[in-house]
Amino acid sequence: MSEKRLAIVTGAARGIGKCVVMKLLEQGRIVAAIDLLDEQLKELEAAVKETGKSVITRCCDITETEKFMKVLEELADEHGGIGILVNNAGITRDNLLMRMSDEEFDKVIAVNLRAAFVAMRTVSRYMVRNKWGRIISLSSVSGVMGNAGQVNYAASKAGLIGMTKTVARELARKNVTANCVAPGFIETEMTAGLPIRRSGITCFAASFTCSGSPAVISVSINPGATQFAVTFFLASSRATVLVIPISPALLAA
Repeated sequence: MSEKRLAIVTGAARGIGKCVVMKLLEQGRIVAAIDLLDEQLKELEAAVKETGKSVITRCCDITETEKFMKVLEELADEHGGIGILVNNAGITRDNLLMRMSDEEFDKVIAVNLRAAFVAMRTVSRYMVRNKWGRIISLSSVSGVMGNAGQVNYAASKAGLIGMTKTVARELARKNVTANCVAPGFIETEMTAGLPIRRSGITCFAASFTCSGSPAVISVSINPGATQFAVTFFLASSRATVLVIPISPALLAA
């Protein structure tokens, strides 16, 4: 039954978002991909078409609240509600605290945190009405432990964790879960220009892998050598309340 509910993925045109879209489609779900990058959305459509499936796409600046809400509401009206929300959209504007501008701080908060709030607020109304919903937000280990040069990004991701925990408490009785995934450094277009020293990733043991790929988030992590399908589990009826660190060794340092 949950497979027929609409899944919304923000920041869906590339990187982690694109992988999540592909994995949800593999599971037979109806998926709407939202992104500001129109050309990359077209490339996503083409990639999905090659698999014999189809994806709904919407080009939208999620920091424009009214337009973003309208897109979400229209999708909900067209598909009888929204069952799954994946808050994946995120940006970086790295700088040291003393050099960071108001614009650099505000832009990251607007995309990474405020837009996620707007999405959660909007979709929760449909989820509560339908008595089922799954909200999954992509946070970061930076939001758990901090990272030099990323006071804006770390603040946004820490805020996302706190917001998710609160939403989980508010909506649990309505069969709506809210969860966070907190990855370490993931190799995507967004992080391509980041030096490893700025990424906050340090090898604490010779066997510790310093980076990951988007597929690690969308397909599996490896706690105890057992594959754990993040999107499959957290978007399913079996989901519980979790903040999942994808790089546990970072938290142990």
